[in-house]
Amino acid sequence: MQKPDSLIFDMDGTLWDAVDTYANSWNLVFEKMSIQRVIGRNDLMQLMGMEGKKLTKVLMPDFDDDRAQGIYMDVNETRRQILPTSGGIMYDGVTEGIKQLATKYKIFILSNCAVGIIPLFISWAKIEDDVTDSIAYGQNNMPKHHNMQLLIDKHHLKHPVYIGDTNGDAEQTRMAGIPFIFVTYGFGKTDDYALKFDDFKSLTKYYMSL
Repeated sequence: MQKPDSLIFDMDGTLWDAVDTYANSWNLVFEKMSIQRVIGRNDLMQLMGMEGKKLTKVLMPDFDDDRAQGIYMDVNETRRQILPTSGGIMYDGVTEGIKQLATKYKIFILSNCAVGIIPLFISWAKIEDDVTDSIAYGQNNMPKHHNMQLLIDKHHLKHPVYIGDTNGDAEQTRMAGIPFIFVTYGFGKTDDYALKFDDFKSLTKYYMSL
């Protein structure tokens, strides 16, 4: 595997854990709409990284697509409102690591989240000056492998890698034809990776040493 010129990061389960805030955004909307349903942390944990359309089918199987999509949009708007104060838990070493890595590599964030969530994360993490660009599923409703290619083309990346925490990330990265780097501390499991790291500090140390 060649030395990369760029590191493309997944967000949830890779850089931070905001599952409690995400669950709260669902429950606030359900309460407002008098829907007798409570979403817990464990309900969302197994769905993290899933594209929005698939997520709504799992969480709201009783609603038709239009109603479910409307609720999901309301949830995302609520999420954008509460994230700046509720935020999430940064994984150990991420903020410092990103700042170090940005001195040597172009840094990107690519997530299957709604529009506007990644900028709120970047602000929460205080890494505005360290991230070159980002793209979310909500911008075009396209899968990760497609959006990886958009970043590669836009920024003329020669040897990017994608860093994530689920088997879905691994599959999408393989479809994009670039190496997948697995972080084991996140939300998923996979045996399909070029490299794996058990914590962000060791990932930072490895890439800073290349």
